[in-house]
Amino acid sequence: MAGQGQNWRRRLAVLAAGFAVLHAAAQIDLVPLRHPGGMVTLPGGTLLLAADAGDGGHGAELWAVDARDGSRRLVRDIRPGPLGSYPSGLTLWRGHAYFAADDGQHGLELWRSDGSTEGTVRVADLRAGPEGSLPNGFVAFGDALYFSADDGRHGFELWRTQGTVETTVLVADIHPGAPGGLPRQLTVVGGALLFSANDAEGGTELWRSDGTAAGTRRVLDIRADGDANPEQLTRVGDTLFFTADDGRHGRELWRSDGTPAGTQLVADIRPGRDSAQPRHLVQAGRWLWFAADDGRHGIELWRSDGSAAGTALVADIRPGPANALPSHLTALGDRVVFAAYDGVHGVEPWVSDGTAAGTRLLADIHSGPGHSNAWAFKRLGDRVVFAADDGRLGMEVWQTRGQPQDVQLLRDERAGAPGAFPRGFVALGERIAFVAEAADGATYLALDGPAGRNCGSADSGTVGKAPGAAGCVASAPSSSATR
Repeated sequence: MAGQGQNWRRRLAVLAAGFAVLHAAAQIDLVPLRHPGGMVTLPGGTLLLAADAGDGGHGAELWAVDARDGSRRLVRDIRPGPLGSYPSGLTLWRGHAYFAADDGQHGLELWRSDGSTEGTVRVADLRAGPEGSLPNGFVAFGDALYFSADDGRHGFELWRTQGTVETTVLVADIHPGAPGGLPRQLTVVGGALLFSANDAEGGTELWRSDGTAAGTRRVLDIRADGDANPEQLTRVGDTLFFTADDGRHGRELWRSDGTPAGTQLVADIRPGRDSAQPRHLVQAGRWLWFAADDGRHGIELWRSDGSAAGTALVADIRPGPANALPSHLTALGDRVVFAAYDGVHGVEPWVSDGTAAGTRLLADIHSGPGHSNAWAFKRLGDRVVFAADDGRLGMEVWQTRGQPQDVQLLRDERAGAPGAFPRGFVALGERIAFVAEAADGATYLALDGPAGRNCGSADSGTVGKAPGAAGCVASAPSSSATR
């Protein structure tokens, strides 16, 4: 009997230890991540992001969130103590997330992580000392990752890396001396990297690079008497679209194949020196879509195939010279979903197939002339997720697959009229991670429920309050927004 009693005591001790571990794990799972920054999902389904646990001991550091149960863990305390390393610019390349971070000794430098503590390392210290090289604008091209950085000698110039200190090198010194060539908006088109940069002779113009110093050169001096300032570089097939001001036509739509002869004005949408100001450029299907003002219809929805004849107004959503202000243009197959104002329904979500007849209001989420102010559109698989305010629940998470009947409230993250102001949506397995706003104005990481799992509505709008039971983060019931 004594032996049996000892066995039971041992079993109870093991069970107690197990419960303690489970309790500790549950506490870890519910760590609120505040002030989330950029987020990327690793191939295995782990979300990496910069965030602050709010415990006063870590500041903004790199965290990992599991797609299966929403549990989270500190990947590495890059800068020990409350100041934080502030990881930024997270970009996925070859199974690693590359980013800039400050360890407190070397300044903001280039780091990479595979989601593990030992796999989170500084790639290179490009600018010796505490100032940092401030790497930014990461983009994959060929067999390397390209970015802009300032090593303290050349100013901000074009760099490349393959993930080691030996392979992290300056590509070209475009503008010798400070502040450098300031390469921006790096965009891969065909076999070249196209971007905006500044040199001593041509001002800020369109440049290209093949990854070598000899192969890095200005494409065309679009504005001989100043800066053309190429903006909104957007690829459609093997063509780069962008906006520029040549000093004669105002800011209009341009195209380039990376050669001087292939860089040309697409169309003078607003004739003369006045600008059409194309904005919100996006590729959907074989078209470039954008908003522009031709001087007669106000700011409306346009599309282009790269030719003057193929550049046309899609629909005069708000008839006459008043502005419909299409914004947040997001590709969904060969259509675009966007926000617009027709003067009757307020700012609401719309969809277009490129024809006037096929450009229509998706849903009057905030009935009548009130505005749902739909924004933060993001395509995730076969749907577009966005934020909108129906006038009752506040700014919350909605979704659509491009048909009026499927516009649905996806999650009421923060109960009450103000709403959670969700944004920064990222796919995380069958779930969605996003940034939400608490009652005190602080932002935190939120997750919707697993697909097909509905836990009802919950108020997780207070930092530190768990958003729901483990494995069941509360989600608002789906309901049609059409009325």
